[in-house]
Amino acid sequence: MYYNIVTFGCQMNVHESEKIAGMLENLGYQPTSKKEDADIIVFNTCAIREGAEDRALGNIGNLKKMKKANPNKIIAVAGCMTQQKQVADKLFKMFPFIDIIIGTHNLYDLPIYINKKLKENKRVNENLSEGKINENVIASRTSGENAWVNIMYGCNNFCSYCIVPYVRGREMSRKKDDILNECKNIIAEGKYKQITLLGQNVNSYQEPDIKEYNFACLLKDICKLDGNFKLTFMTSHPKDISDEVIELFKTEEKILKELHLPVQSGSNQILKAMNRKYTREHYLDIIKKLRIAEPNIRLTTDIIVGFPGETEKDFEDTINLIKEVKYDGIFAFMYSKRSGTVAEKMQDQVPEDIKNYRVNKVLELEKEIQKEKNNE
Repeated sequence: MYYNIVTFGCQMNVHESEKIAGMLENLGYQPTSKKEDADIIVFNTCAIREGAEDRALGNIGNLKKMKKANPNKIIAVAGCMTQQKQVADKLFKMFPFIDIIIGTHNLYDLPIYINKKLKENKRVNENLSEGKINENVIASRTSGENAWVNIMYGCNNFCSYCIVPYVRGREMSRKKDDILNECKNIIAEGKYKQITLLGQNVNSYQEPDIKEYNFACLLKDICKLDGNFKLTFMTSHPKDISDEVIELFKTEEKILKELHLPVQSGSNQILKAMNRKYTREHYLDIIKKLRIAEPNIRLTTDIIVGFPGETEKDFEDTINLIKEVKYDGIFAFMYSKRSGTVAEKMQDQVPEDIKNYRVNKVLELEKEIQKEKNNE
């Protein structure tokens, strides 16, 4: 029996697809790159931007003929997109050839739903309102020399443009011993050169049973583990990164000298409207501290252009911040409405042509900075 997994979205989804692979292999399935040969196809979806949902819908729709040719083929759709009940119900009705639809909170029950489908031949459309941490799933890792390790799930920040807290739930941190044991097992395998810690906001990690044990404590303990490996983490929220974590870029040799620190905008007015809970000045102060701790640190960021109410002055503030920081890499996006978020109903939506102009200007500036850095 063979499986094929199609992954959309972020690194969290990539790692969750590795866990889906682990569950399927435990059931006796083997991987195949060809959907035609697969006995089960799983779409692990993303909801962060409308484009990700559109791509998922297009790919799912293309399976209709395949399912008709082989009615025994199981098609499952999981992830952030289907954690939204209205979207899951729409999919269930629109694509009757989908056998299983589940969300993020019951992802680890996929084997139960597969067995139910095989025994009862009934379609499943179920997503739970909240989830729990499952420590019993062993990932089938597919990311080369890098091993992903979740340290927490969910998000408490409620940025006004973001759907993540609604589809991922509130923050839940794993116990440090479970994280450290997973890291020890990864190191013992001897084939991974890098461990990447994952969370929607790793800086707010808090050991469930030890009040004083924070993200900096966890980083130090992982760095103490024997083995030849490098350690990195994502994603960091500027409002929560501590001086203690910043100092570790200087003191801990195993920590990679790079950080992805999303700023989203260089305008205080827009940052406030985004509910980011930091100012331009605070963000630049963090950058200054990072470069004092590690002068050669590699910095990357996310930028959203065309957020509702963004004026030309607001956009110029973003451009000036990029020029000041001189990022090593920028992921730039045009704002798009997400149903259920605060920003969806905001006035002064920016026209598409202006958003397109602004995102291209950011990308052009990024190229100029890269050229300058490469020349140096």
